[in-house]
Amino acid sequence: MVTTLFFMWGFLTCLNDILVPHLKAIFDLNYAQVMLIQFCFFSAYFVFSIPAGKIIERVGYKVTMVGGLFTMGVGALLFIPAASVPSFPLFLAALIILAAGITALQVSANPYVAVLGPARSASSRLNLTQAFNSLGTTVAPYFGGLLILGAAAPKGTDELRAMSAQALRAYRLQEASSVKLPYLVIAIALITLGIVIAKFKLPHIPEAEGGHAVEAGAHDSVWKHRNLVLGAIAIFTYVGAEVSIGSFLVNYMNLPNIGNLKPEIAAKYLSFYWGGAMVGRFIGSAILQKVPTRIVLGFNALVAAVLVCTSMLTVGHVAMWAMLLIGVFNSIMFPSIFTLGIEGLGPLTGEASGLLVMAIVGGAILPELQGVLADHVGLHYAFVLPVICYLYILFFAAKGQPSRARLSA
Repeated sequence: MVTTLFFMWGFLTCLNDILVPHLKAIFDLNYAQVMLIQFCFFSAYFVFSIPAGKIIERVGYKVTMVGGLFTMGVGALLFIPAASVPSFPLFLAALIILAAGITALQVSANPYVAVLGPARSASSRLNLTQAFNSLGTTVAPYFGGLLILGAAAPKGTDELRAMSAQALRAYRLQEASSVKLPYLVIAIALITLGIVIAKFKLPHIPEAEGGHAVEAGAHDSVWKHRNLVLGAIAIFTYVGAEVSIGSFLVNYMNLPNIGNLKPEIAAKYLSFYWGGAMVGRFIGSAILQKVPTRIVLGFNALVAAVLVCTSMLTVGHVAMWAMLLIGVFNSIMFPSIFTLGIEGLGPLTGEASGLLVMAIVGGAILPELQGVLADHVGLHYAFVLPVICYLYILFFAAKGQPSRARLSA
């Protein structure tokens, strides 16, 4: 049942990658401006993680999950008035509310799954549930490409700037309307799922909530745990790299020297990126039963960095497929970093989880930085930013262990 939540937030997060080229064309935005979509969406994790953690302490994980789903439903419904105006700031406001609900799900569901069984298999277990998150990200580009980009007829920058104010408004109204039906269906699905979860009996696990703060060691500071602090930075860089690549892929494959693909066709190829993460998580869940998490994480980070460099140094299908293949190696990173980050924290696990989810704000900041880079040096070479991120994750895999003293304690 909890796995359905992973699917829904994966689906909605990836749908942003379709909104980026769609709203860029409608509102004639540059890369830095359109990356405000990801900035607003992922900034919500930073703003709402601590409040979500406090809510879990008061009402428990189940009520928090249900509240998160209803909040997401409200955010999805707000896409309808945003498209009716149409207004880019209103789209951003709807995304913030949607992301606030997803934050509540992330803060409650990730630690819940991690402590749902033996500690040694936590990484494998979280990878398995995250695989269904990736199923959502795999389906979303097809759904969005067909219903949003497929229904659109974008015009070039010169055509837009030649239009009268009245004609431009009519064009934007027509193009923006393609998001109404998809997000209405999503809103109905979210509210229905919230009702189902509310009626479903989930097992009570105190360790997954914040109500265990009175236990021994609970007054220790999370900032004293090296693996958590380095892990939070690793989550920041991982989400930033993954979102940066996913956000720019449709525009990247549209470049004449890369794929020369129309946006609606490129959106379908985007599913290979997110689908690779899904396949990688199913495979990774099995591998992590036998191979230490740090070794698998370090290997994947190194290969991902090499693939980005390969794409930057080549053109055509080699550059395109090297970037798409990164999804396979992204697969196990988030759940692996998450479980390594909370390793050995005991009663601090809930607070540590909130800190790690806050670090998802990397998905807001790094794509925006890459957008600025793309506007100045071109999209092809702006991917140097994800390379730096993957090299840091390699460092975390090698050096981010908790101290022996704290583990033995």
